[in-house]
Amino acid sequence: MNIISDDPEARLARRIRLEREARGWSLADLARASEVSKAAISKIERGEVSPTAGVLLRLATAFGLTLAGLLLRAEGDSSRLARLEDQPLWRDPETGYLRRQIFHRPDHPLEMVETTLPPGARVVLPASSHVRIRQILRVVSGRLSLTEGGETHDLGPGDRLAFGAPAETTFHNAAAEPCVYLVILVRS
Repeated sequence: MNIISDDPEARLARRIRLEREARGWSLADLARASEVSKAAISKIERGEVSPTAGVLLRLATAFGLTLAGLLLRAEGDSSRLARLEDQPLWRDPETGYLRRQIFHRPDHPLEMVETTLPPGARVVLPASSHVRIRQILRVVSGRLSLTEGGETHDLGPGDRLAFGAPAETTFHNAAAEPCVYLVILVRS
């Protein structure tokens, strides 16, 4: 198992710095583009703090990448076969949200992600994280309350939701057990 929040945290910090420098951006440039403070970006790049899902999404979007694209660039893996133990995992340090990258390749427009949202956890993602992608979510187990642009959907096992126009989206697990869901997305 390859958990990005363990040892590879340094690789993620380096990748964020490399993405910024490859574009010739200063910390201020990235802060403006991502709406993340210069101080926070600096601490992330130095490996002093682990970014939350929302912050990583803002940074990835500023770079013109999906979250998966940024995480996989940090991992450096693009093989056709990905055994379960080799699929990159990332844990949000704030909520415990666990994200498994099931499928992503730079030469393919489709991505598949499995997320485990712990009991009581709430993750809010900005509208900007959905601008360049189309998504479908399917609940595997547990219950999920998803609020997208003011509309709330209560989802259970087997339920599927196609995301609408980009809007701030809140994923909330009010249940006593974890919620596992798949997200399939296509870059536009």
